[in-house]
Amino acid sequence: MDTPVSHEALRLRILLADDNEPFRRRVRKLINKLPGFELLAEAEDGEQAVRLAQELHPDIVVTDVVMPQLNGIEATTRIKSESPCVEVIALSMHGDDGFRSAMRDAGATTYLLKDNVSYELPKVLYSLAAARTIP
Repeated sequence: MDTPVSHEALRLRILLADDNEPFRRRVRKLINKLPGFELLAEAEDGEQAVRLAQELHPDIVVTDVVMPQLNGIEATTRIKSESPCVEVIALSMHGDDGFRSAMRDAGATTYLLKDNVSYELPKVLYSLAAARTIP
């Protein structure tokens, strides 16, 4: 895959949050194949995502919208309130406008459907990386 970013110059750190372990494994494999990105940690619920974001200071949080303990909307609100520069990519099985709007209002950068994650997530990640390399 051709990428628009010099991977030696920039390595973006990612926190992945999703309660579905098989899906997390799929996304983990995808991220680990992408040069220029490092998967820091994985969270199984929103509370763990907030805690890990506070501890690890990722550049990007990739989060499910519907999770136990604390949903992705509230987790995003809390993460963004402490670290406004963190980019949040929302993932969901739900394509309805209510979830999209709630995640946008919480501070998410973008909203992707899980069915399209293999194709869309790399594009979004490289777009975010390219934006950070602009002088």
